[in-house]
Amino acid sequence: MWYVPIEVAVTLYGEKLPSADDRPTVKVTAVSWPGDDPEPAGVAAPTAASGRSRRTRMLLAGGITAAVLASGAGAGAYAYAGDVPRGTSVLGTELGGRSRTAAAEQLRAELERRAAALTAPVTVRVGEKTTEIKPADVGLAVDVDATVAAAARAEAHPVSRLLGSRTVEPVVSVDAARLDAVLRGALGSQGREMTMPTIIFTGTTPKPVYPKPSLTPDRERSAQAVRAGWLAGKPVTVPLVESHPATTAEEVDRLVAELARPAVAAPVTLRTDKGGIPIPPSAIAQTLRFGADETGKLTPRVDVQRLRSALGDELARIEVAPRNARMSITGGKPSVVAGSPGQQLDGAALSRDLLAVLPKTQGREVTGKLTAVQPELTEQKLSALGIKEKISTFTTRFTGGLSSARSQNIVQVAKEVDGTVVKPGETFSLNGHTGERGYDQGYQDAPVIIDGKLVPGVGGGVSQFTTTLFNATYYAGMQDVEHKPHSYWFSRYPAVIESTIFWPDLDFKFRNNSPHGLLIDTSYTSGSVTVSIWSTKIYDSVKTEYGPRRDVTTPKTIHLEAGPSCIPSNGIDGFTQDAFRVIRKDGKVVKREKFTWRYLAEPRYVCGLEPS
Repeated sequence: MWYVPIEVAVTLYGEKLPSADDRPTVKVTAVSWPGDDPEPAGVAAPTAASGRSRRTRMLLAGGITAAVLASGAGAGAYAYAGDVPRGTSVLGTELGGRSRTAAAEQLRAELERRAAALTAPVTVRVGEKTTEIKPADVGLAVDVDATVAAAARAEAHPVSRLLGSRTVEPVVSVDAARLDAVLRGALGSQGREMTMPTIIFTGTTPKPVYPKPSLTPDRERSAQAVRAGWLAGKPVTVPLVESHPATTAEEVDRLVAELARPAVAAPVTLRTDKGGIPIPPSAIAQTLRFGADETGKLTPRVDVQRLRSALGDELARIEVAPRNARMSITGGKPSVVAGSPGQQLDGAALSRDLLAVLPKTQGREVTGKLTAVQPELTEQKLSALGIKEKISTFTTRFTGGLSSARSQNIVQVAKEVDGTVVKPGETFSLNGHTGERGYDQGYQDAPVIIDGKLVPGVGGGVSQFTTTLFNATYYAGMQDVEHKPHSYWFSRYPAVIESTIFWPDLDFKFRNNSPHGLLIDTSYTSGSVTVSIWSTKIYDSVKTEYGPRRDVTTPKTIHLEAGPSCIPSNGIDGFTQDAFRVIRKDGKVVKREKFTWRYLAEPRYVCGLEPS
């Protein structure tokens, strides 16, 4: 038998490995060695000396084998030292042989050295325009941890780790949404947003809106290009992509011809167990909607809520709205008044069936099924909200009795809000609750502040109720979400802790940040309005501490043309003041909130020309 022994350059008897880079050198040489099998023809039999030589060689081979194994173990330990394989570099910095923590520190040091280059604006060409983007504005950065993790992923074979060297590209992160917004702003009029297809009705005449493609940067491709160009320090060109809506102009025309036009050609009869209702073309035009999704695919649907609004009293003869359970204050205590279920048409079925008959010229009839509808707020749910005691109350006063328009507006909004229940975590919006406060809703003209002066306006006086409600929720410890004090201070209101309101731009909102429900209870007299909050008390006290008034300014006199639109005033000083809401619980201050407002000096308005 022939053996192929391995001749290895190793450390024997304490000699050092002859290696320039401290890596073991393996050298393989093919030799022939006689074995125990019969010798080939022509080979002399071994002598005693040759036998001894053979044993010596066998012992030496065993020693060399052990040395090879020991060397391999040492080489393996060398190759696997640290988390990052030796020979691995990032941005020209050697990270190999280090732990992940040490490699991250080394990489951060390199990034700090390159800080000037990495924070310099990136030149980006988008369309025909060139802009510069600051890396910090779009979250452009090297993700150190992700880069080190990528560097630590090495080949499985130890020889690869032992002998290899490699460069790992840094992992670069960017906020694609912020980058996209910056690029779209730079693109300007060169770009265009997608025009979504739809069909609208002018009266009962369908009008098509045809799709148009968008021309915008592609978010992911833009991010990829900017990430690559940033570290290279080169200008970046961002590709523009034209995207076409999924629905074509031809398909829009087909929907007009096959659905929209025949839909309003004749009435549809809605039949129920309680009788039939004609759905006229005008109601169908308000009900039939054509909506496109984000890809521009156009889908028709019947909006049952719009149908209910369009049919109005006709549908009210058939449907019965459910009534929520409510709270009533009786004998100074809150009690639950049970609600009741209602009966309404199955909206999903009605929408489906009505959409099916609208293209038809004959058989334009659908059958509506009435189903029981439970109230959203049942007696059981309301009882579980923990509304059991009065936790705050606030009163403001007005003049003129209940006969003045301003007083009647205050009473009107108080009635609309009375009995409102706000669940834990819910946000109450006064504008959202009342909707528009116009003549049709029972509001009248009374003085309001517009452009810094008092003028007649519908709903004047509602701000007084808003201030009363704000203070009641403020002293209940509720979270202030949105309010705005008046431009001028009025002595009937507490300074700073007050709020105006104006539909639809100025609103008052608070959030019920307690674990219990709350009830808004309103009441009024001929000269005052009161708001009380009922819930479960969780604070010892809520109080206001005022700072001194500062930056006081005096009013100037302004003469206005006399007439019905001129409302005289005596003028009020302007000032800045701080108010601190101090909330205590278990004998300790748990919250101290600062509110600050700057009041303008209200001019002294005189109705009549200034004497010459």
